[in-house]
Amino acid sequence: MATTEECRAALEKLSDNMQRAEGDARAAAALDRSVSCHITDLDVTFAGRMAGGRIHVHDTIQGPPPEKAQIRLSMTGDDLVALVDGELSFARAWGSGRVKLHAGVRDLLLLRKLL
Repeated sequence: MATTEECRAALEKLSDNMQRAEGDARAAAALDRSVSCHITDLDVTFAGRMAGGRIHVHDTIQGPPPEKAQIRLSMTGDDLVALVDGELSFARAWGSGRVKLHAGVRDLLLLRKLL
């Protein structure tokens, strides 16, 4: 089971990958939205903002997110690490319910290019 530190490191790696995105993915990475990632098996939420092509984590909260972020992810720590490392397909994980993504329709259309 991935630790809180490993999950934070995975989010940093995802942020670094977003910074290097090109084409349509770069437009998706450039969104300015509040974001949260709830790690279900650890019952920890990373909350912050996606801005300037990066994810800026401002808080690590025990339990589910106290406020609804504009972009909300929910998954296990192992799935987060596997997604970021390229060992798990986002589409397959989302389709099977292993990863949950909640956002506005316009954001979902942009994010699919990134994920």
